[in-house]
Amino acid sequence: MKWIIPVVLLMIVASLGSALFYMMRGRGNSSKMVHSLMLRIGLSLVLFLGILAAHYFGLIEASGIKVGSN
Repeated sequence: MKWIIPVVLLMIVASLGSALFYMMRGRGNSSKMVHSLMLRIGLSLVLFLGILAAHYFGLIEASGIKVGSN
């Protein structure tokens, strides 16, 4: 899990960058831009659901900010 999350985040950023490239090259009328943005949304959903599933199955655990006045 230590490597999967950063790799997927890099893929999301790369997809966003490619959408920007296609937007600038095609003046916003490119279907490749739409596909890049759809890929970014799909990767974001997969990452979010993967983190939820990993937490549920105990592969990762929450740490850091403590809630309450202890």
